[in-house]
Amino acid sequence: MGLMGNAAPGHTFCMKAARVGSGTAAESRGYWGVGEKEVSQLEGGGAFAIIAPMPFDPRVPYNDLPPLPPPVDVETKAILRKTVAASRAVAELKGLGATLPNQAMLVNTLVVQEAKASSEIENIITTNDALFKAISAQREPDTATKEVLRYREALWRGYQLLQQDPRLTLDLFVKVVQVVCEGVQGIREHPGVFIGNARTREVVYTPPEGAEVIRRKLAELEDFIHADTGLDPLVKLALIHYQFEAIHPFSDGNGRTGRILNILFLVQQGLLELPVLYLSRYIIDNKPLYYRLLREVTARGAWEEWIMFMLTAVEETALLTRRRILAIRDLLEYTLELAREKLPARVYSKELIELLFHRPYTKGQHLVDAGIAERQTAAEYLKELEAIGVLRRHKIGKENLYLNVKLYELLTG
Repeated sequence: MGLMGNAAPGHTFCMKAARVGSGTAAESRGYWGVGEKEVSQLEGGGAFAIIAPMPFDPRVPYNDLPPLPPPVDVETKAILRKTVAASRAVAELKGLGATLPNQAMLVNTLVVQEAKASSEIENIITTNDALFKAISAQREPDTATKEVLRYREALWRGYQLLQQDPRLTLDLFVKVVQVVCEGVQGIREHPGVFIGNARTREVVYTPPEGAEVIRRKLAELEDFIHADTGLDPLVKLALIHYQFEAIHPFSDGNGRTGRILNILFLVQQGLLELPVLYLSRYIIDNKPLYYRLLREVTARGAWEEWIMFMLTAVEETALLTRRRILAIRDLLEYTLELAREKLPARVYSKELIELLFHRPYTKGQHLVDAGIAERQTAAEYLKELEAIGVLRRHKIGKENLYLNVKLYELLTG
């Protein structure tokens, strides 16, 4: 089984090996670079090598991956202290989104940025500007931007499913990954998936193989998610994230799906009201450490270090997300006052200004759809807003899009 691809030195990749005798390009493809489209799998499943009767062998499918919780203390004094700080930060964030006039302000801003960061971990790179334009423009976005927007759609889809059935189930996992990745039908069936180090060409982890084995592992994980274990929910989150990536249930999209499940779990536990935690930003900023700690859980059962990392990620991103929401709210109030003073009375309305915060780029059709103005009048309103410096016009094909300049600066600064 040869290795494919050319990842940067020291980076880790995931690939799918061809089945014996197949020889097809589709079956032998599979390299995706650091964060490869499957890569959270670095976390692998050998977390229990320290108690296993035989040493963990990364080249052998880890079908014996034990269920959660680990047979070690996962609520040490250090972890409990960190849990208090992280829980406080999440509590301060909860409900803050309700102070904004419309949830779309967060879905098309913070959720999009979470989608961008999570996809960037998988080496799916686009720009904030391309994303924000794609939300509003009619023209077809580039491939990377489309993939990031699918992540946003998948996160929101998962959130809606939770409102219908407040459980994280295998059915929800599959529905989420099917939105994240076009063409992924369900549980991975074919053998040959492994994680390797691109520099040394060494196999560092091989996830469980066989659809029935994978389904059993996921059923055990689902049981753990809903069991009354007495563990703090944020500690439980860290364990769940590791285990899902260790199982590596799908042929693609495991990393992105796993990070969506992180946020959905916080919603399901009542720690968040909206899925707006910008968690992937911390991971992308600390990507080498993230992968190293996942490997160390696999290699030597280093649970405390991993859980501490995840608690820090939750705390810092909750604080960041809270600051972003407060800044959006303050900017909205500032813009309302500015428009009230400078716009002609026939143009100004609270609904018009709030609409400018639903997404960074606005167009006349948005005003028409919101019942604020007819098409010709909508164009005049946008020109008036451009004249007072609130908006800036961009020509995209045949369309005129108007950028909320200060909102864009706030989101990308």
